[in-house]
Amino acid sequence: MRLMRKQSYSLKQTLSRAFCLSATTICLGISSSAWALFADDDARKAILDLRKSLATTQMDLQNQIEKLKTENAELRGKIENIEKQGEDISTSQKTYYQDLDTRLGNVEPRTETIEGLSGTVQPGEKKAYDDALKAFQAGNLKKADESFTAFAGKFSQSPYLPLALYWGANSKYASKNYTAAIAQLQSLIKRFPNHPRLPSAMLTLGNAQLENGNKVAAKKTFTEIISKYPDTEAAKDAQKLIATTK
Repeated sequence: MRLMRKQSYSLKQTLSRAFCLSATTICLGISSSAWALFADDDARKAILDLRKSLATTQMDLQNQIEKLKTENAELRGKIENIEKQGEDISTSQKTYYQDLDTRLGNVEPRTETIEGLSGTVQPGEKKAYDDALKAFQAGNLKKADESFTAFAGKFSQSPYLPLALYWGANSKYASKNYTAAIAQLQSLIKRFPNHPRLPSAMLTLGNAQLENGNKVAAKKTFTEIISKYPDTEAAKDAQKLIATTK
């Protein structure tokens, strides 16, 4: 009997321990799952909060970028407007001073440098030269010749004089008045030996001599052009024309 009680008590203890162990295991399992669930929820919430924060920050940055673009465009527009105003003012001033310069040129003498030659330009002088040149360019050779001749007589000290002689001689040459053209070109070459128009003037002289039947003089003129002004277009043309003097 005592043995049976002892065995019964031992069985109860064993069952009790087993129950407690199982209960503890279940509790621990439930506790771990709950903690894991709680940790996942916190992590998920933290990620969502971070995403929301990043989205807000990105939107703020995009808004700032768009604002800067707008301000930059407005600033660029203001700069362009200022530059346009500056150009308008510059053009207006240039026109004003050109007009003033023209008016002063019509009422009082002034010093000018024309193709390297300096001198005093009298009132109305430039207009007289321009009118003569326009007649030549329009093909009105008689009027051009007369206008350049009149200019040379009236403004004998003008810095435009070499040009007037040059174009006047070309007017004569174009009109086939070769003798008069030769005389005027020789006068130009003698009076203004360093003028930049000389290579072209000598080429016209050589052509006039050639047209006038003086091949010897023409060959001499062409040879002199090649010798004195080797790097000019006139020298290239003279080189081709020498063949016609044989």
